[in-house]
Amino acid sequence: MEKNYDIIIVGMGPSSIFCVYELLKRGYNKKILMIEKGKPIEKRICPIKSTGKCEKCKPICNIIGGFSGAGAFSDGKLLSYYLSSYNQHIDDLYIGGKDDTFIKKYYSASEIKKYMQYTDNIYLEFGADHKLEGVERKNEIKELQKKASRANIKLIDVPVRHLGTEKSQEIYKKLEDYIKGKVDMLFETEVEDLIIEKNVVKGIRANDTYYTSDKVILAVGVDGASWLEKLCDKYNIIYRNGYMDIGIRYELSNKTMSDINKLLYEGKFMSNVPPYYDKVRTYCQNPSGFVTPETYDNGYTLVNGHSYKTKKSNNTNLAILVSEKFDSPFDSPIKYGFNIAEKANLLSGGKPIVQRFGDLITHQITTEEKMKINKVTPSMTCGYYGDLSYVLDYRTLTNIINFIKQMNEIIPDFSDGDNILYGPEIKFYGKELIVNKNFETSVKNLYSIGTGGGLTIGLMMASMSGVMMASTLLRERN
Repeated sequence: MEKNYDIIIVGMGPSSIFCVYELLKRGYNKKILMIEKGKPIEKRICPIKSTGKCEKCKPICNIIGGFSGAGAFSDGKLLSYYLSSYNQHIDDLYIGGKDDTFIKKYYSASEIKKYMQYTDNIYLEFGADHKLEGVERKNEIKELQKKASRANIKLIDVPVRHLGTEKSQEIYKKLEDYIKGKVDMLFETEVEDLIIEKNVVKGIRANDTYYTSDKVILAVGVDGASWLEKLCDKYNIIYRNGYMDIGIRYELSNKTMSDINKLLYEGKFMSNVPPYYDKVRTYCQNPSGFVTPETYDNGYTLVNGHSYKTKKSNNTNLAILVSEKFDSPFDSPIKYGFNIAEKANLLSGGKPIVQRFGDLITHQITTEEKMKINKVTPSMTCGYYGDLSYVLDYRTLTNIINFIKQMNEIIPDFSDGDNILYGPEIKFYGKELIVNKNFETSVKNLYSIGTGGGLTIGLMMASMSGVMMASTLLRERN
């Protein structure tokens, strides 16, 4: 059986959604197919809310897969670098903690800001909060930056638009409704293979059906990175080794983080931490938020964080990530990450490992008895009390511990022994596909956008890449 389309897009995360939205808005009226392994947004319900435990949903975890992808359901924060008073120079555009992204390679700072503002306005049009965090108390933020600098830590000052987990769902539901009926959408359908002949893409195969097209866009997210890696090897699609972010989710009381939460909402701290001087950074800070498990398609459960507009906890959580990049002959960052996840899940029975910071630095296992009298009450109830030193390697743990102690010079009690670590938290960026300015890979008419192909990190950049991809397709049509 064969069906023909003008454009096929694999994945329905933010990059895919914004690509299709922009095409439709600008009058593209040819046949488009969007195909997604997960469910429509209205059916993406995490059973933890009702059962209190992770049910390892199939075919994909509802937290990380389905319409709108992983980032939108984790917290929904949009970086707003485009404001004229912020980050005037390209070197200041730390895009998702990564300063050598595809977007920065081909686009100037002014071009990036224009695309970012345009993309941000689409979010506003569909109901995003107009309030920007981190713009009101500039003098206090500058003083905090100076204090961080004295501790050899860089505080990246960037305004943030917080959608909130539940508000993100509302916004993406409106986008889904806008798209629905105008293009074909296949949910709970896994793409089995690409159709490539003489290094030219001809379509995809799914459910024993051949969907043919002269243009195929790979818009897979973090959960599709391992799938994409296999196809790169099968069809000799050119890539380079991406890097990995390996670390933990850290939970503290709101009282400890009150100044940062008020000034910035999300503090982006970065340091090259002794003794290895690897880059360590905070990521995805969630004031009054909740730590949550997320399960990948191989059954491994890791952690992430949420922050709602209305539902609140007494804690702030954030990721502490160590950036790792290895040279040849190493060529599989995803396998390396899954090896860590496998060890963790083997020890914990498939649950995230939970440990007090005080226990970690004194080489003790955290127990239920200790947690009963802990000052910080865990916001996640389905973890396994244990010892992260069984899972994370010495270098990674040393980086994390030293970074936490370093941060204590800026934020008192940041290294309090009752603060909680959940782990592991791993960002699977996978192999970075080599693409030209038009997002085209080494296979003719095969394009890659978003996070799974290693091109973007974060909700805003993924969404922007979709708008850019649409502009490319419209230029080629003309």
